[in-house]
Amino acid sequence: MRAVVQRVVEARVEVDGAVVGQIARGLDEIGGALLVVSQFTLYGDCRKGRRPSFTEAAPPERAEALYEHFLASARRHAVPVATGRFGARMALALVNDGPVTLLLDSAAAA
Repeated sequence: MRAVVQRVVEARVEVDGAVVGQIARGLDEIGGALLVVSQFTLYGDCRKGRRPSFTEAAPPERAEALYEHFLASARRHAVPVATGRFGARMALALVNDGPVTLLLDSAAAA
């Protein structure tokens, strides 16, 4: 699983012009919240030309199960969690704090 973690002052995600998830200050050890948005494009491989390959991305059913598992885990730790909508075309708006952006990759840790 791959994730991009960004420290934010605020963030929101919209689907069809309606806000479906938003947070104020992000987690960063201050009692903030998470805005979790699924993004299969993190597995895009552009090494063979202009068209990315997504062969390393999980099939939608498996990816959605992993996404829901991650959300449940975060909520079990009493972290306020807002979400996008899995599989939807989403528009995101955020204000980075820092900026601090980290890439997490579970395969790299193995």
